[in-house]
Amino acid sequence: MTLSFHQIHNDDLPTVLRLFKEAAEKIAKMKIDHWQYWKNPPADKIKWVKDGINNNEYFFIKNTNHATIGMVRILNEDILYWGLQQASALYVHSLTVKEEYNGQGIGKLILDTIEHQAKMKQCEYLRLDADSKNPRLCNYYESLGFKKVGEKTLTISTYNLYQKEIL
Repeated sequence: MTLSFHQIHNDDLPTVLRLFKEAAEKIAKMKIDHWQYWKNPPADKIKWVKDGINNNEYFFIKNTNHATIGMVRILNEDILYWGLQQASALYVHSLTVKEEYNGQGIGKLILDTIEHQAKMKQCEYLRLDADSKNPRLCNYYESLGFKKVGEKTLTISTYNLYQKEIL
C-alpha cells in the first residue's frame, strides 16, 4: 500500500477532533485509560492542536484510493515532552489510524515513512512517546525497534519516551 501525507489546515480542525474522538473510543473499548480527554477535549488540548496546525505539523494520511485513513503530527523538536535536545530528530505525536484499517500494518508503514523523512533530513533519531497506562501501545513501539529512554510526567499522565536510531 502506498501512503501519502497531506497538510492539515485550520478549516480541517473538526475532522482532526473527530479522528481523536474516534481513536479515544477505540482505545476505551480495549479497556485502556488513554486519550479519553479527546472525547470532550479541554481548551488547552484544542489550542495544542491549533498550534500544531498553524506550525504545519499535522498531516492527514491517505491511501492509494485517496481515502483518509488517519493522521499524524510531526515535529522538528518537542520541548514539552523531551526538553532541549542536542541530537537532531523528528518527533511523532497524535498518530491515529481509523479502526477499519487496523491490523493491516499501516501504523508501521506510517512510522517507516516518517523514519525515511528523518533519514533524508539527516536526523539521528525518530522519537515518540506513549502513555505508560497503555502497555499494548508501548509493546508495539518496542516491537518496531524503538527503545525506551526515559519518562515524562505531565498533569494528565506519565509517558514513556521512545527513540529509534536512524541508520
